[in-house]
Amino acid sequence: MMSTVAAPSSRVESLASSGIQAIPREYVRPKEELASIGNVFEEEKKDEGPQVPTIDLKDLEAEDEKARQRCHHALKKASMEWGVMHLVNHGISDELINRVKAAGDAFFNLPVEEKEKYANDHDSNYTGKIQGYGSKLANNASGQREWEDYFFHLAFPEEKRDMSIWPTTPADYIPATSEYARQLRGLATKVLSVLSLGLGLEEGRLEKEVGGMEELLLQMKINYYPKCPQPELALGVEAHTDVSALTFILHNMVPGLQLFYEDKWVTAKCVPNSIIMHIGDTIEILSNGKYKSILHRGLVNKEKVRISWAVFCEPPKEKIILKPLPETVTEYQPPLFEPRTFSQHIQYKLFKKTKQLASN
Repeated sequence: MMSTVAAPSSRVESLASSGIQAIPREYVRPKEELASIGNVFEEEKKDEGPQVPTIDLKDLEAEDEKARQRCHHALKKASMEWGVMHLVNHGISDELINRVKAAGDAFFNLPVEEKEKYANDHDSNYTGKIQGYGSKLANNASGQREWEDYFFHLAFPEEKRDMSIWPTTPADYIPATSEYARQLRGLATKVLSVLSLGLGLEEGRLEKEVGGMEELLLQMKINYYPKCPQPELALGVEAHTDVSALTFILHNMVPGLQLFYEDKWVTAKCVPNSIIMHIGDTIEILSNGKYKSILHRGLVNKEKVRISWAVFCEPPKEKIILKPLPETVTEYQPPLFEPRTFSQHIQYKLFKKTKQLASN
């Protein structure tokens, strides 16, 4: 169990439940963002314009070659055009997913003082000491904060987990989350195999390039977005791309995810029994931009708490050099990315973001 304890008042949950009618200044987004923040429930109802694709994985490993190829093509196409999709018939049971959601929901329903027993070192959000319960503090030039609390920990491989960070209440948190991570790791292998074949590579190539079974890390982050009295002024998560290889997301069927597609924000609909999957920067780099890591953000609302369960599949920080694979580079398609380790890529994105904010 974590020992560093932050004052409960530092949590967004405590702020939201205090009865405030206006959010503090540090949560208000800059003017250029505010024009695009709408009512997420109204946004989700829109049927016109582009929609996040839904990919049926039922035939992912079908014996019928035509059916299998149709499934592979749909997954590859969505990864190239969108970089995000709803996965259905993904092979992970509704029963297990509901257990994971129930356990995470029960953890966040504990009193803040109980959750503080698992508090991380929130002053070092980007020094690697981020496992545990926390809130995103301002780490940019404008001093803005995001309207969320979170719980973060390594979920797989099992031998690398720090079980002192995992909550013992509720009782099903450890067994449900452990089994979900194990099954999700198998799904990641299947997806990476299809993406490898889509680049004309051997089936196991991308998995090998991101660390394989021993080195690829699955990091679980439960995001808790309390009701917000002024959702038109705030964001749960600001616009970003994921640094991971792949990201898998569950949520409690409250809309909030938005994708920046064809120069406008598109709200992802809530698709029952689906897992949202993002292509992350790591795969975009290895594929030399053929697969897309899409810019996305999270909206909040004043009516319902939103919870999402994100699992980031990340390569080892120092052992692998991320760069376009030689097979993806030609005279007419030069490398789009400079070689760097995963750790260097994270620092590059933080420096770039800070530099952009400082210049605004």
